[in-house]
Amino acid sequence: MKVPVPAHIGSIVLVLPLLLAVLQTATAQKNGIQIYSLTVDSKVSSRFAHTVVTSRVVNRAEEAQEAIFEMELPKKAFITNFSMIIDGVTYPGNIKEKATAQKQYSEAVARGESAGLVKAIGRKMEQFQVSVSVAPAAKVTFELVYEELLKRHLGVYELLLKVRPQQVVKHLQMDIHIFEPQGISFLETESSFMTNELADALTVSQNKTKAHILFKPTLSQQQKSPGQQDTVLDGNFIVRYDVNRTLSGGSIQIANGYFVHYFAPEGLPTMPKNVVFVIDKSGSMSGRKIQQTREALIKILSDLGPKDQFNLITFSSEVTQWKPQLVPASTENVDEAKRYAAGIYALGGTNINEAMLTAVRRLKSDNQAELLSEGSVSLIILLTDGDPTVGETNPRKIQKNVQEAIDGQYSLFCLGFGFDVSYAFLEKMALDNGGLARRIYEDSDSALQLQDFYQEVANPLLTTVAFQYPSNAVEEVTQDNFRLLFKGSEMVVAGKLQDKSPDVLSAIVKGKMHKQNVTFQTKSSVAKQEEEFQSPKYIFHNFMERLWAYLTIQQQLEQMVSASEAESQVLKDRALNLSLEYNFVTPLTSMVVTKPEGQEQSQVAEKPVEDDNRHRNINTGYDLSRYGIGLQGSRTTGIVSNSPQRFGARVADSTERLVQRGPPGDPFHFSHLQNMEDLVFSPPLLPSDPHKSLLHGMEIQNKGPVVTIAPPSAPIQAPPVLLTLPGPSMDRLCVNIKHSQEPMNLLSDPDQGIQVTGQYNTEKACFHWIEVTFKNPQVRVHASPEHVVVTRNRRNSAYKWKETLYSVLPGLKMTMNKTGLLMLSGPDKVTISLLSLDDPRKGLLLLLRDTDHFSSHVNGTLGQFYQDVLWETPEGADDNKRLLKVQGKDYSATRELKLDYQEGPPGKEISCWSVEL
Repeated sequence: MKVPVPAHIGSIVLVLPLLLAVLQTATAQKNGIQIYSLTVDSKVSSRFAHTVVTSRVVNRAEEAQEAIFEMELPKKAFITNFSMIIDGVTYPGNIKEKATAQKQYSEAVARGESAGLVKAIGRKMEQFQVSVSVAPAAKVTFELVYEELLKRHLGVYELLLKVRPQQVVKHLQMDIHIFEPQGISFLETESSFMTNELADALTVSQNKTKAHILFKPTLSQQQKSPGQQDTVLDGNFIVRYDVNRTLSGGSIQIANGYFVHYFAPEGLPTMPKNVVFVIDKSGSMSGRKIQQTREALIKILSDLGPKDQFNLITFSSEVTQWKPQLVPASTENVDEAKRYAAGIYALGGTNINEAMLTAVRRLKSDNQAELLSEGSVSLIILLTDGDPTVGETNPRKIQKNVQEAIDGQYSLFCLGFGFDVSYAFLEKMALDNGGLARRIYEDSDSALQLQDFYQEVANPLLTTVAFQYPSNAVEEVTQDNFRLLFKGSEMVVAGKLQDKSPDVLSAIVKGKMHKQNVTFQTKSSVAKQEEEFQSPKYIFHNFMERLWAYLTIQQQLEQMVSASEAESQVLKDRALNLSLEYNFVTPLTSMVVTKPEGQEQSQVAEKPVEDDNRHRNINTGYDLSRYGIGLQGSRTTGIVSNSPQRFGARVADSTERLVQRGPPGDPFHFSHLQNMEDLVFSPPLLPSDPHKSLLHGMEIQNKGPVVTIAPPSAPIQAPPVLLTLPGPSMDRLCVNIKHSQEPMNLLSDPDQGIQVTGQYNTEKACFHWIEVTFKNPQVRVHASPEHVVVTRNRRNSAYKWKETLYSVLPGLKMTMNKTGLLMLSGPDKVTISLLSLDDPRKGLLLLLRDTDHFSSHVNGTLGQFYQDVLWETPEGADDNKRLLKVQGKDYSATRELKLDYQEGPPGKEISCWSVEL
């Protein structure tokens, strides 16, 4: 894969969760429905994405079958068209006002035949699904189109494609064209299904302003095994990129009489902030929620700047302030706050009203006492998981109280934890006060979600930002006044050019930095810009006009939340008219999908709203099979009991014999032998740990017609650290650490731009966590037994072990296969591998190879072994003993058999030099 990457200064994150077309054909071979073509064509022009998903199917059965078209699209996207072509006849989707659409299909609803076609399914995606009956040998073409203005999020534009065809497809292709006049500064890809073999189907090319990503796997590349219809394509494919930025930060782009102005200046200093964290500790937050909140809060406190001031307010039925006033984010204060946060526990009711008013009073009092630094920004961050139950409980009254108290002086950000909270209540309260609301999803990475949100608002750059254009040049301009600009975000203003506008469009952006006003000026030649967007390959029809309409609708829908009743109706009417004019499925419109005569005549696609998920039951996903062992025979299922009298009993009626297979130390992997009549269990003492299986640590011995279980010989273990030594011998060093529970500097190589730290657990003989930091590209990988967290541009991405990952960044490749082996590699870089153990140790192993790339400056507990190491044979010792002299220290090395996981589990036996530190 060729990805030329120019040097970039600072990065933007453009997040476009994109797409998937998927046909639910898990039973395709049974019902005869075959997908013979599936294509995704996405054109991203000046941040506006136009995506067309086309799926073609044929019914190979001898009778009519149901074909289901299903795809996922971003929550912020608007569907603009859907159609089905059946035997040459097109059945279109028609977008209408909701009330009109309701009348058209109300009779079908009454008969119970119709249902919504779109539902929210996750944090970023919505699912569109429609089914149709297909006659024998008939073909159907499904086509769905949607559009979205990409929003800058922590500096990255992200294009997410979810790929799940569920069968191999003869013609499968994803085609992505990106055109950014500002210039593309970097481009990277990531996939949760890609392998080194499948990577050959991916082509990435890039020049100054354009990028093309093509993914076109062959039938054999898609197959899990030859001749099978099961596909390996099941997961996410992501493209991330950034654009060039300047100090002025402005880029005005013009096409077909419309303009868009992007503003994100580079190199501005961060303004000091005063932040009050308001944390719900009511009874409903007990358990994992409060645990994750504590964890996130402790991390967030570490990220406060030295010029920041802060305070903590916790609430349940009562409200408690950590300090009587805001305090500077000194090391001492932050450490004390962390200890306070670690002691927060959940109990009682939910007094949101008093908690919010206390936070506002705290800021006002400290401001009047001149305790807040001049030119600083004041923020209130509320985290709650429920409705108010104590004190003032009327949501509208609380919203009014908070708005009157804040009086435009501070910005409020509301985080709703889980699905029991009224998101609409929090959203209005945030929007009324110059902030925004965000839902925190209950999951293993909830703490990371909280940290990521804080990173969005952690670095304010400008306040009271106003855009100004010549009155004789533009009209119908979208929102042009903003309260705050944060690092990593982007302000977007769009509008129409007047018929007799000047040849050059100029713009002035005014704002306030720390203790000073600042003005930015940008000019753009109308003729030159019009010429820039003439290449039809990289744009779609009237894209900038549609961008303006999309942005206008989105802003009016948001403004409706906090507008008065009269104002809200005006905003609604205009947003509805634009939705109908530009054929957008928005919360104000519906798309009626018609079908051939004789089938259900109409279904409706509507835009879900965030509160649609409230009070729904969430599947916890517990896998009960993890807690037991089933021994399957042809007529019986073996049952292992804790009752001692069960041992030594015969299990009758079995027609197969079991024998242990798999690597040493894995006693649960069995295969079958024929003609076994009896199975006798003869174990050693019962394990003291009730969570351990009774079969753990035993092996099965075949003794004729009876199989007995006896204590095993000591299994060969994997060392916590495996170092490949440089040189032609490619010998290996197995390192065992016998001391230190404190974080360790394992290795550091400034020339390689790599540092590895970790915390070792001597009892379990493995690492509690390992962190790898790369200088170029700037990436931090933090691994724990629970998951892997990759941090780039202050943005966290969490991955579960054994979740396939294939990420290609400029200068670094990260891969993880289904065995759970995470590999970090790059051109001329040492390869660092991490593995999470499944055994009772529940820790991490570290493996190094390609170590000839280490420089002479490498150091650290492990890095020392890549300096000048002298090997000596002690007097009288045999060939299995050596003495290593490293930087003035002597280490005894013994040749031993160990398990090597360089290629992942089950590993292979190797001989290595074992050293204890």
